[in-house]
Amino acid sequence: MKVIIVGGGIGGLTTALMLHARGIDCEIYEQSDAIRELGVGINTLPHAIKELAELGLLDRLDAAGIRTYELFYTNRFGQEIWRELRGTDAGYEVPQFSIHRGRLQAVIYQAVRARLGESRIHTSHRLGHFREDEGGVSAYFFDRHGSHRASARGDVLIGADGIHSTVRETLYPHEGPARWNGAMLWRGALDWPAFLTGRSMVIAGGMAAKLVVYPIAAGAQPDRRLTNWAVVARIGDGSTPLPNKEDWSRKGRFEELMPHVQRFRIPYVNAQALIEATPEFWEYPMCDRDPLPRWSHGRVTLLGDAAHPMYPVGSNGASQAILDARCLADRLCSAEHVVHALWMYEQERQPMTAQIVRMNRKGGPEGVIDAVEERAPDGFTRIDDVLSFAEREAIVRGYASTSGFARDQVNKAA
Repeated sequence: MKVIIVGGGIGGLTTALMLHARGIDCEIYEQSDAIRELGVGINTLPHAIKELAELGLLDRLDAAGIRTYELFYTNRFGQEIWRELRGTDAGYEVPQFSIHRGRLQAVIYQAVRARLGESRIHTSHRLGHFREDEGGVSAYFFDRHGSHRASARGDVLIGADGIHSTVRETLYPHEGPARWNGAMLWRGALDWPAFLTGRSMVIAGGMAAKLVVYPIAAGAQPDRRLTNWAVVARIGDGSTPLPNKEDWSRKGRFEELMPHVQRFRIPYVNAQALIEATPEFWEYPMCDRDPLPRWSHGRVTLLGDAAHPMYPVGSNGASQAILDARCLADRLCSAEHVVHALWMYEQERQPMTAQIVRMNRKGGPEGVIDAVEERAPDGFTRIDDVLSFAEREAIVRGYASTSGFARDQVNKAA
């Protein structure tokens, strides 16, 4: 069997490792001229880390990121709504990692290079079109100027090419642009004094205005951490046109960001000083797409953000791409025919990820903050008078169970 993977992000690279571990040949085609360490901080949940650990990457992840110890949800005044331990400190058999997205991708990329070889990774290869027949699928790749670079022939083509997926657009030519909810996301990272345990994560505020701060790597000194921050603020109602694709990683401007930052007061870290000291940061529109009725068409399927782009809440985007990779590799390894394998993969993964997309639109587990802020917009004296522990637990634990990372789910699978 030969598999063509379109896209060299976390999903595509993990898929390559999973296929290689099962003896299935594959090649990766990435449109960028190099696979770089882009992005800022993300969290990767235990159910996804379990898969990476089985690929032998745990030590490298420990060297690159931070094992998340605890998570706080607060309102914008810093009043605690929910607190819980995370990863191994919460009884999971594997950790949760707070890590730079680019460093996570680099860990997986270096493993792909070592195990598959450089010759299986093709950069500066932009997918132009593909054609399926009874015997397989052919893909045609071009450079940024439109000149033909290569043609590839395989049994399966996987579109792991992100929210602006060419493969998805080919399968659904009338879908239109991604769906923007009117919120903008600003993100940055800076070496900063450690706060709380040095492995703590704080999320303050609901979907209309949110501040997130957590460490993603060791700092320049033992008492410092590379500290990731993110601010979300609604700047429109979603009816205005989506920003151009080329502007999705535009450098942020302090004059646009700081009025939103000043709304927050959290006691654990001076977030305003952290953000003001960050020399360079980026902005992204909060976008997703409506769930598709199907991902697989014959010998072609979708994976990761190409299949189920979702709002960055609940720490689930990269994690779900990793789970896609494991499931797809297993099905290709066990099914009698590749078309049946892709159908089984879709049947297992599509319903769950569609539900996560819908839940993330309502805030995911962070929706517990929205529920409190709706009832007590000016703060509270006693949280249980606003929303009971049982109600808060139902929101947070219900999301974990639906997304497949409740402790008993992960430990049983491990």
